[in-house]
Amino acid sequence: MNAEHPLVQQARSVAAEFAPRSAEIEASRSLPADIAKRMGVAGFYRLFIVERLGGLEVPPSVAAQVFEALAEVDAACGWIAFIGATTGLALARMSDAAVRDVFAAPETLIAGVFAASGKAVKVDGGFCVNGRWQWGSGSPNADWIGGGCTLIEGDKPLTNSAGMPRNHMLLFRAADVHLLDTWHTSGLRGTGSTDFAVHDLFVPEARASGYLVKDLPDRPLFHFPQFSLLAHGVAAVTMGIARASIRELVRTAAEKKRYGTSVTLANRPHSQIEVAAAEARLRSARAFFYETIETAWSLALEGVPASLQVRRDMRLATTHAVQSSVQVVDAMYTLAGGGAVYESSPLQRQLRDVHVASQHIMVSSNTLETIGQLLLGTEANTATL
Repeated sequence: MNAEHPLVQQARSVAAEFAPRSAEIEASRSLPADIAKRMGVAGFYRLFIVERLGGLEVPPSVAAQVFEALAEVDAACGWIAFIGATTGLALARMSDAAVRDVFAAPETLIAGVFAASGKAVKVDGGFCVNGRWQWGSGSPNADWIGGGCTLIEGDKPLTNSAGMPRNHMLLFRAADVHLLDTWHTSGLRGTGSTDFAVHDLFVPEARASGYLVKDLPDRPLFHFPQFSLLAHGVAAVTMGIARASIRELVRTAAEKKRYGTSVTLANRPHSQIEVAAAEARLRSARAFFYETIETAWSLALEGVPASLQVRRDMRLATTHAVQSSVQVVDAMYTLAGGGAVYESSPLQRQLRDVHVASQHIMVSSNTLETIGQLLLGTEANTATL
């Protein structure tokens, strides 16, 4: 069995430090500043930043295990780590000078939303940006916040070679962004995933990812399907939550007894079947998930683009991992009985967290529709694969 990567070991160690503070994180509706900084110092925000510019540029499987390990202890920490890491991918299509300006310290957190919910009008030397974005995870802790924008010159969108509007992520200094108090949710409360907006904000051309620098670095990480990295983060967090839910059920089962019986939960046949099924479901989904990542990574190491079949399988495994995680947490919550509904039980938070994570667009049921179309040989839109 392969030894665990040092970064994953570090994630477990850092997560253990935060374990007693999960209630504080949830109540704050964002990470306390010291926790956010601690994760940055540990390197979790720079996993996907180019190595020669101070990033770690780790294989996708290592990053996913980091997010998973953090989420086993606190889902919000795992979520913010994956958001910081994946948003850092925007730096790959910026000049070295611009990257050094943004990524000035190893603990720098870059949050943001890739969806093109803003408009960037071309002006001398840059863009005038207006927009409002949802699901701005990590924004309250961020040094920089990015927003996807449609580029406009005059009164018309700029278009690419295919005649489609050009959408780019532009990076804003956090101080220039208006954070809106919208993050009142059932789960993942500690992620601070509030809406944010900018109004008539000037952004230099150099901070428009992909505008001046068209090509990705010729490195394995950037030969890997970039959209998949975002989806992987969601799945890793949900698998961490699912693992934690099984552990919590096992912890309580040895002593918990149903009303009117002397038999513990651990000694009931139904409990034994449910826990065994949950363990098999999670480990099977996890194996499929990491198998497809390694297949795509082996191609990336050779500089070979992942085929449509490889990308199809990877996204299928990712969505399946999320759905399996939800099933596992639901089963453990139900099995625990009435005690699981109290705030003192981690299972109630795990239930809420995993269901909110499963709503992310990258792992929605629409993904399975696309995969099914490909498997059946019918017409499919594969742009997000």
